[in-house]
Amino acid sequence: MISEFFRQLKIVFLDGDLRKKILFILGILVVFRVGAALPIPGIDIGRLQTLFANNQFLGLLNIFSGGTLDNMSIMMLGLSPYITASIVMQLLTLIFPPLKELYHEEGEAGRQKFNQYSRLLTLPLAILQGFGLLTLLIRQGVIMPLDPFGYIVNISIVAAGALFLMWLGELISEYGIGNGASVLIFAGIVASVPAVIGQTTFTYEASQLPIIIAFILISLITVGGVVLINEGQRPIPVSYAKQIRGMKMYGGIATYLPLRVNQAGVIPIIFAISILIFPQMIANFLAGISGGILSAIANFVVGVMNNPWIYALLYFTLVFLFTYFYTAVTFDPEAISKNLQKQGAFIPGIRPGNSTAEYLYKILNRLTLIGALFLGLIAVLPLGIRAITGLAALTIGGTAILIVVSVILDTIKKIQAQISMREYQ
Repeated sequence: MISEFFRQLKIVFLDGDLRKKILFILGILVVFRVGAALPIPGIDIGRLQTLFANNQFLGLLNIFSGGTLDNMSIMMLGLSPYITASIVMQLLTLIFPPLKELYHEEGEAGRQKFNQYSRLLTLPLAILQGFGLLTLLIRQGVIMPLDPFGYIVNISIVAAGALFLMWLGELISEYGIGNGASVLIFAGIVASVPAVIGQTTFTYEASQLPIIIAFILISLITVGGVVLINEGQRPIPVSYAKQIRGMKMYGGIATYLPLRVNQAGVIPIIFAISILIFPQMIANFLAGISGGILSAIANFVVGVMNNPWIYALLYFTLVFLFTYFYTAVTFDPEAISKNLQKQGAFIPGIRPGNSTAEYLYKILNRLTLIGALFLGLIAVLPLGIRAITGLAALTIGGTAILIVVSVILDTIKKIQAQISMREYQ
């Protein structure tokens, strides 16, 4: 197994195209980290560190932004506006049939047009989120009070940073390897690891040993579980009918259709965090308004979100639902059934056409149930432990590990696919 790893590693470095893709991703990540180190003006560093130490919401938002929020970077919004826009567009396909046809039936040109709508929607969402987050930080004393012109300048800066980060992610998706948004979030999490290790080392006390052991155990369980679920699949046998053309016989072979236990990968986690972050940001902004119905509603939402058990329940539910939703978007049993029928293929014991589609739906729903339950449990396990022990680090650590492991597995699979394609050539 080790020799196979080094053989594939040798192919990666010797193949010019693969080497260029990896170097391109590394170059984009350098640009990303440089932008993440450029802060907006007027920040009180002391208040900022205190606020992050005591606020779970900002900790999760910092993870989701790729580590750009803890120093008030020009990219402090991260990919949240773009991912929120993508979620809105995907949900609209369920309401408006023309959008569904554009995404599913008009091929690559239709998807490019659909993605363009998501990009256009990103700008107003970035402005809205930037205004809400800046207002929240001003009220907390992290940023000095701003006049109207200062508001416009800072909102323009952070909105431009979000759009620039969206562009970097799409460059990775198009010219690199893997999903660009996931890679950027992964890079931000990994970039914060040395600082966390250093801080833990310098502040270590003997009384913290049980906390560290608990964190390591949870990390190992999370890593093992994510690998198991992401690698698990159900092979569906597929046979091809024999066909005689001239003097030769074609077909008659048997293969299989692999259905993964977790078809959606890390996307449900990213979607769930995005949906949790957006209403909290708006509620924290409105809660500062004195009096009125909006202020009362916002304070109620903030209070609900601060309840660890309700927050964990919402997180689990969103991860569960988004696993089903994204699987339905990316895998269409009816389309698979039609393609098999056109190719003269069939599942043994199942009639072609609608019966095949219903069979695939049945199997897919069972597999997705296992994947959704597991992803949801892994996501909320650290939240439950935090509610019992009060250890905030475990909350952020569990979510970060889940994202990191899923992105690594997805990227490795895509690299192996590139290697296999070149070996066949």
